[in-house]
Amino acid sequence: MTTERYNAREAEPRWQAAWEERKLFETAADDGRPSYYVLEMFPYPSGRIHMGHVRNYAMGDVVARYKRAKGFSVLHPMGWDAFGLPAENAAMERHVHPKAWTYANIATMREQLKAIGLSLDWSREIATCDPDYYAQQQKLFLDFLKAGLAYRRKSKVNWDPVDNTVLANEQVIDGRGWRSGAEVEQRELTQWFLKITDFSEDLLAALDDLPRWPEKVRTMQKNWIGRSEGLLVRFALAPDAAHEAAGDAATEVEVYTTRPDTLFGASFVALAADHPLSAGAAKCDPKLAAFIEDCRRHGTSVAALETAEKKGYDTGLRVRHPFDPAWELPVYVANFVLMDYGTGAIFGCPAHDQRDYGFASKYGLPITAVVAPEGVDPAGLVAEAAYDGDGAMVNSRFLDGMTVDAAKEEVARRLETETLDDGPVGARKVNWRLRDWGISRQRYWGCPIPVIHCEACGVVPVPDDQLPVRLPEDVAFDRPGNPLDRHEGWRNVACPSCGGKAVRETDTMDTFVDSSWYFARFTAPDATTPTVRPVADRWLPVDQYIGGVEHAILHLLYARFFTRAMNATGHVGVKEPFAGLFTQGMVVHETYRDSDGQWVAPAEVAIAGAEGSRSATRISDGSAVEIGSIEKMSKSKKNVVDPNDIIETYGADTARWFMLSDSPPERDVIWTEAGVEGANRRVQRVWRLANEAAAKGSPPGAPAPTEISEAATALRRSAHAALARVGEGVEKFHFNTCIAAINELSNALSQALQSDDVAGEGLAFAIREAAEILVQIVAPFTPHLAEEAWAALGHETMVAETRWPDADLSLLASDVVTYPVQVNGKKRDEIVVPREATAATIETIVRELEAVAKAVGDKPIRKIIVVPQRIVNVVA
Repeated sequence: MTTERYNAREAEPRWQAAWEERKLFETAADDGRPSYYVLEMFPYPSGRIHMGHVRNYAMGDVVARYKRAKGFSVLHPMGWDAFGLPAENAAMERHVHPKAWTYANIATMREQLKAIGLSLDWSREIATCDPDYYAQQQKLFLDFLKAGLAYRRKSKVNWDPVDNTVLANEQVIDGRGWRSGAEVEQRELTQWFLKITDFSEDLLAALDDLPRWPEKVRTMQKNWIGRSEGLLVRFALAPDAAHEAAGDAATEVEVYTTRPDTLFGASFVALAADHPLSAGAAKCDPKLAAFIEDCRRHGTSVAALETAEKKGYDTGLRVRHPFDPAWELPVYVANFVLMDYGTGAIFGCPAHDQRDYGFASKYGLPITAVVAPEGVDPAGLVAEAAYDGDGAMVNSRFLDGMTVDAAKEEVARRLETETLDDGPVGARKVNWRLRDWGISRQRYWGCPIPVIHCEACGVVPVPDDQLPVRLPEDVAFDRPGNPLDRHEGWRNVACPSCGGKAVRETDTMDTFVDSSWYFARFTAPDATTPTVRPVADRWLPVDQYIGGVEHAILHLLYARFFTRAMNATGHVGVKEPFAGLFTQGMVVHETYRDSDGQWVAPAEVAIAGAEGSRSATRISDGSAVEIGSIEKMSKSKKNVVDPNDIIETYGADTARWFMLSDSPPERDVIWTEAGVEGANRRVQRVWRLANEAAAKGSPPGAPAPTEISEAATALRRSAHAALARVGEGVEKFHFNTCIAAINELSNALSQALQSDDVAGEGLAFAIREAAEILVQIVAPFTPHLAEEAWAALGHETMVAETRWPDADLSLLASDVVTYPVQVNGKKRDEIVVPREATAATIETIVRELEAVAKAVGDKPIRKIIVVPQRIVNVVA
């Protein structure tokens, strides 16, 4: 028996080399076994992995190793989301080419990931900046273009005049570019779009067919897609001399509303800054023109609109109420109305919408409640805030007394029969919040859009035999803007159609395109087509996808759209990319500041004292350090822990153990030195138990004895119970409960090993069996330790090649059953009865329980429902 500690620094590289030499994790094309595809969201090659990567990939690795042991052919690949603006920034700041910077980072991060011991098929590695990858992405784009799923049109964009690029709404902060700080301009540019709106209905409806997705993610996508049933209502413009003098021929404002029931509570109409009527009114009003320009300088994301101060400008125009021509409403231009949603115009009902309430309060507009619960004074109901609850209609003329739903129907019915000029005043309409996806980016480091612009022929797709359109490498980053615009040799080409002078498209694709189909490319990464259809259809959809909840909307929604578009163009036979989705929590850590308020890294801090009286000092000079809040690990606050430091000190298995045992995987994990040290002690304990069991247990392959003691039976029962719990826990992503089961088996095995007589009555056999089960169930979590312990137990094979053992269900059957006892739906007690106890016996026991008598009180027990082997319900 060895008394040495487990040496992770020596063992881990050795087993990694052995796995690689045997190519254990390379996936065969089709070996007859059932397939299972597990994938973690691939990383951006920033230069170094962080603890969040360790947690994310360790989770996927547990699933992959477990499924292989269960007899599946597992696809578990890795790649790099390698295009993007950070590489161009690095080029400008460090005078290095984006390609060199990116591939150097990939090389570093690849070695770091390999050090974690992940069972990845590295033979399928891809990087989205590889020409072999983006050649097939360009082919997909051209197929989408041919199918009418890609198109080009003019669009208003946020333009950063310093960085010379389009900014997303989320990148405009207080009217300035998030990076340059320059005042953002609104420009109209011709952009490329993908027709995601063609699939709005399907993208929404299919969310109900994804039961293995988190409910919160499905809800977020439903809200983003934003289906609403409402009414288009036409408000006639009242005559206005200034309006007519400006030469504007508009006679009405069309509004889309989901609350037509509140029309009698309307107090204003608001237009988007880009609404045609806004532009017309601004011709005669310089102040309005300035207000509109100010609106255009601010972001129009949902977050920006909700947090920004609600501002408006009274245009002087008035509209007539659709049910009362004598009732005129003022028309404002407002900064919270978007032109690309609905009609770019709303009517405001302040009493029942908090945004409208704040706007009306600010500008002194009427606030009239038109929905109120029975017996509540409508005026008092909205004295301080809008009321958005249910009730009956009030202050609404012919609608009074109706329910909200009935009022909606009545308004729609009446306005559909009323006429204004050439049509009905109202028309029912289904509206969508989702907009087509603009993919044009004025950047170099991205996938070139494979089209050529010819004055004679227009937009000409690049022929397939000329793909990929490669990025030129001889570019300069000595000034802002897209280097492709300045590269005459690359930009100027002959038209493939007529042979005349033409120019390449210099915009590159949004990097979200790169990550919207990579999971399909992994199925055949070397193919000369985007996919090999039979192979893709074997593996897709991904059985288990793992990544952060921050990708709940854009990445996941775009991937769902892309899969549908690839289905429509014949590249895959599925419509959903991911059958199962798990969103893990973040890794968080304490923050530290010195006396000057500067952030201090955990590695520079020494902690003293127990919980409640802890203090911190800087290791270098002993100066006091303030212990701050626990926050997400970030470079800006320096509360990061380098995975390399942990691996060097404790080994990868200790890091994996801690990450998977500390908390439920969907919650944040708090990284602490004490927690890591505790995980290391558990690793050492498993190693010690395996060696003791090798010395005291039966030899490998020894047959089970004919007679076995109670102690041996108890140990076998603990081992098989742990085996069953771990298998169930992995399937449900309850990794922390798996670790708990492993700890319980460790305790049972440790106790058995302390027996003075392990040779008698089958205890030696039970020790051997329990030790082997312990090593096998720990293998997905700490694979290097498991291989080392498996060898110590006398095996010449690897755990990574060993089938998952079957739990002996006869050992798991108990002679007793625990029944929770509920009274009127609330648990009050529990009873333990023989498994064969009848319902009548159980009912008698329950009636005598003090907790039941107390819960029932003076009420008679009406019935007692016994659900066999599960629960007892008392109804009083």
